[in-house]
Amino acid sequence: MKPFTKQQTQDYARDGYLVVPGFCSREETDRLYRVALDDEAMRKNAMDLNDQSGKKTRLSLWFKPGNDVFGYLTRSRKMVQSVSELLEGDAPVCHFHSKLMQKEPKVGGAWEWHQDYGYWYKNQFMFPDQLLSVMVALTPASKANGCLQVIKGSHKLGRVNHGFAGEQVGADKVMVDNALKTMELVYCELQPGDALFFHSNLLHRSAANLSDEPRWSIISCFNSLSNIAYNEPSTAWKEPIDQVPDEAILEWEAASLSEADFLKKENDPALKNTGWESDVEIQKDS
Repeated sequence: MKPFTKQQTQDYARDGYLVVPGFCSREETDRLYRVALDDEAMRKNAMDLNDQSGKKTRLSLWFKPGNDVFGYLTRSRKMVQSVSELLEGDAPVCHFHSKLMQKEPKVGGAWEWHQDYGYWYKNQFMFPDQLLSVMVALTPASKANGCLQVIKGSHKLGRVNHGFAGEQVGADKVMVDNALKTMELVYCELQPGDALFFHSNLLHRSAANLSDEPRWSIISCFNSLSNIAYNEPSTAWKEPIDQVPDEAILEWEAASLSEADFLKKENDPALKNTGWESDVEIQKDS
């Protein structure tokens, strides 16, 4: 993959996100989706997180990128080089965690308005400009099946206060309302293999999947080595990524995810009540 153009890096800095069509080939995406469906460890370690209406979104989250096909994607040259171009500073790129998002037809729940740094602030990462996420669509993502919505430029607000929204963390309603009055709401509709790069302070959400089609995606979250986390027991966030060639995604033999260090819901610092969350009113899903 070619480096980002100057225009693309400027767009990311201005908007807080960047869509890259065809980041993964059809063959790469098919292999990733096949493993997502078939790998027993992925199913066994999936967590259900209820939204405010009680609908469930399933996700499997792990930290250290391994020698499985998702590890090869995370560690691929095109991924690491792309992330490096967008993160603040020139420190080596580290992998914080990856998660497989599984939003099933008719029953897949919403994600409330939030910033990723609204979660990761509790992990005590110091610098939000040195954190970003990359979503790669494994199935089509549309308005109908609950694609990601973003508030364009909202990363410039800084961190917004967050409280609990069901079993999720959600952003302060007043700030979300004000942001929606001030900035553009964008539906990030993606085709399989498209990638969405987004800043840790970008306000985003997704509606429940009320369609007949699934919406699955892989989201990898990255950190600069120079960005310290003072309340994060995993260690991948401070280990420079061991890059592999892009061809690994398709051509290398891949291990099972049974070797991955999956997160258990009860161990997530972001879901622990610190006391101040109850003072934050959350924007209701509509």
